[in-house]
Amino acid sequence: MNKWLHASVCVVLASAVILPSSTAALQADLPPWTDAEPSSQATSSSNATEVQLAENARSAVLMDADTGTIIFEKNSHDKLPPASITKIMTMLLVMEAIDEGKLKLSDKVSTSEYAASMGGSQIFLEPGEEMTVEEMMKGIAMASGNDASVAMAEKIAGSEKAFVQMMNDRAKELGMKNTHFENCNGLPAENHYTSAHDIALMSQALMQYPNVTKYTGAYEDYLRQNTSKKFWLVNTNKLVRFYQGADGLKTGYTSEAKYCLSATAKRENMRVIAVVLGEPNTKTRNAEVTQMFDYAFAQYTNVPLLKAGERIGGVRVEKGMVENLEIKAQRPYTVLLKKGDAKQNIRFELDAPKSVKAPIEAGQPIGRIVVYQGDKMIREFPVEATQNVAKAGWWTLFKRTCGKLFFVK
Repeated sequence: MNKWLHASVCVVLASAVILPSSTAALQADLPPWTDAEPSSQATSSSNATEVQLAENARSAVLMDADTGTIIFEKNSHDKLPPASITKIMTMLLVMEAIDEGKLKLSDKVSTSEYAASMGGSQIFLEPGEEMTVEEMMKGIAMASGNDASVAMAEKIAGSEKAFVQMMNDRAKELGMKNTHFENCNGLPAENHYTSAHDIALMSQALMQYPNVTKYTGAYEDYLRQNTSKKFWLVNTNKLVRFYQGADGLKTGYTSEAKYCLSATAKRENMRVIAVVLGEPNTKTRNAEVTQMFDYAFAQYTNVPLLKAGERIGGVRVEKGMVENLEIKAQRPYTVLLKKGDAKQNIRFELDAPKSVKAPIEAGQPIGRIVVYQGDKMIREFPVEATQNVAKAGWWTLFKRTCGKLFFVK
């Protein structure tokens, strides 16, 4: 009788859980061996309240790369021509394709007639010439090769037009609200624009692939090294040689955009991104970015909160193949503070529901980390599921319910 009663209760409970519920020379970066500079000046006005930076730039941003905290900005959302800084998005899509296994650094890339026809900065690819993805990346990152950029675009998407659509789609995903690309290399085109803030966002995304600094941070290298057409590459970004910790990212120049730069540097546990647009000449551009770097490293520090892989907490999964989902840090979490601020008062809490319903996909938002300094909230980070959890079938739920019924102590 007792066995029959237990079985009846089990069936009832199981039923409940499974019920529904202009000239080419002026159309790209100038070659490294020329010092030619236009004489026109960019406007100078700053939004900074504590410090005056990038006074000659038309627009500027200084960002902490790890947290995305904006340290300084000036006209940062103005829509402006980016020139060859466009290639940061091109490099990002290349690195993502490699990360996803769609591309290998050793893959051969063939040069089309169209890619070889690009003017401005180039590595002088000939129609039909092949280079590896790695060699093309050197040509893009160091020599700002317009031809190499188009060749890579065609390799990944089949055509530059299709690749540019990918660029614009990725820009939307990154929250780049003041950006529209018309090509993959930054040659002047109507309706081709971005902002200093948006450039900082895509630069931050590119820095999620630290191996890219192998190309963006190198000062010189060679292409076609074992041939009679050996080609010397010299990085258009001179800061990678002359500023301690600088290892990228991309210069830009057209007669319309003036001198532009998205630069990054790392010292100890802090990486910063400095973007300037519309500078009057290379000397001013480099000096003002150097000043921005100096300010960030002198005034700020990153305080570590969590290491990658460290457990944050957990939530219960309703009707899932697993009953509990462990929440782990998918990357190191840090908070940017001014040097001298009381670090010992920093704490964080996990703000997440007690339970979530299956199915769950890896990357699905399930809560947030809230950072406090004393009683003041100073930062929050989204938290995502680190694994897929499928919805359990009725038999799994039936056995789980019965197991709890008969074996609970």
